[in-house]
Amino acid sequence: MPLLPRPPTGPVATSATLFACLFAVQASLLALTPILTPVAQDLGVPDTAAGLLRAVSGAAAAAVAIALVATRRRRRLRELLIAGLTLLAGSALASAVAPTYLVLAAAQVALGAGVAIVLAGGMAAAARWAPPGRRAQVLSWALVGQPSAWIAGMPVIGILGQQNWRLAWLVPMTASLLALAGTIRRETGAPEPEPHPARALVRRPGAARWALGELLAYGGWAGVLVYCGSLLTGAHGVSVAAAGLALGGGAAGFVVGTMLARRWVDRAARPLLLAVGPALAVMTLVFGALRPSFAFSVAAFALVALLSGARVIAGSAVGLDLDGVGPLQSMSLRATSVQLGYLAGSVLGGAGLAVAGWTGLGVVLAALTLASTATVARRPVSRLVKAGA
Repeated sequence: MPLLPRPPTGPVATSATLFACLFAVQASLLALTPILTPVAQDLGVPDTAAGLLRAVSGAAAAAVAIALVATRRRRRLRELLIAGLTLLAGSALASAVAPTYLVLAAAQVALGAGVAIVLAGGMAAAARWAPPGRRAQVLSWALVGQPSAWIAGMPVIGILGQQNWRLAWLVPMTASLLALAGTIRRETGAPEPEPHPARALVRRPGAARWALGELLAYGGWAGVLVYCGSLLTGAHGVSVAAAGLALGGGAAGFVVGTMLARRWVDRAARPLLLAVGPALAVMTLVFGALRPSFAFSVAAFALVALLSGARVIAGSAVGLDLDGVGPLQSMSLRATSVQLGYLAGSVLGGAGLAVAGWTGLGVVLAALTLASTATVARRPVSRLVKAGA
């Protein structure tokens, strides 16, 4: 009887699987963005009610991420990712066929849960599944899955959604199923290390400070993402289509920044954060405060995206290097910081915009980014977590 082929476990196969996982996460979050108005019209609810659907998924993601941090149960990454991807695919299908607003809202709860699980599990797998010496490569490809969903997935979502808003959900459903197929082919692997109790975790040297830094940094970056389209259309008077095209191109800067930074993250993640953080704060301020032309603003956004890509991979590497904390628990803590950071950036950025216009927005978001750098400066990274099979 012929032997079955071994599951693919090399760096290329692992990178492709985790890229697909993070692509599926972002595609799931993006699906509602261009179709809120048709959803509201079709289901007979106000636009504001349709807009709350994103808040529903965000709240569910934050709650599940916190639960992952607090749980004491040892989990296998493969099984965790299979569960999360199944939730993403199922929630996309349920959203596509939802007959009422309440059913669609319930589907967003499942979607948020899947987002948190796949985000935490996928990032942890970048450390645990990477062959020795290849963690930076696998981590970088996992991270660029999310901006790639902006660049490649958003236009497809827009085209399908223009025909019928229900068709837009085909993109996250397909992405989730492809990622699921790659994950299922992997070997099960050993359970993750036993997690620390939540109270003990935040008392670990550097853990709480790192998590706060990630929250602040994501607050700054999320604020840019939330308001960049409005800045281009409002400050420069361009069409929504032109702004979307320009921002899609600018988002490619995130991919470039991630790939440029990956050569340093295994040996100098903290120095990279200390170098990139102030530069990112300055460019965030420039993006909000200086608007001489449409081209200038697009270029400024691209530089913010490039520096953010470098900052995200460096911050993730620092989290994976936390002394005595397993990859899954640290990346669950990161997923919590991401969700709360998006909320903080949206609210505080909106307050700055209301008080002092686009300059106020830039000042607030730059301050969040600079504060995140201050949290890193206080303590050196203690050790590297060696990647496991």
